[in-house]
Amino acid sequence: MANEDLKARAHDLDVTVWVGKGGIEPVAEELRDQLRESDLVKVKFLRASRGGTTTEELAADLAEHVDADLVDARGHTAVFH
Repeated sequence: MANEDLKARAHDLDVTVWVGKGGIEPVAEELRDQLRESDLVKVKFLRASRGGTTTEELAADLAEHVDADLVDARGHTAVFH
């Protein structure tokens, strides 16, 4: 499926994973599980998770960590496939 199609589908998705001060490690397994059930998952990066980094950097790290594709990262939210 084309990236633009995935972005369009992701628009109406609810956030189902929140990354907090613990960083990406505590949510990695939850994201993996959700990606097994659904092909798109929206993740919100709370202020406490960002420290000195950007949402885009955290999202890229998380995508690599769970072997997923980063579809989009906007504001403090990212979509994984």
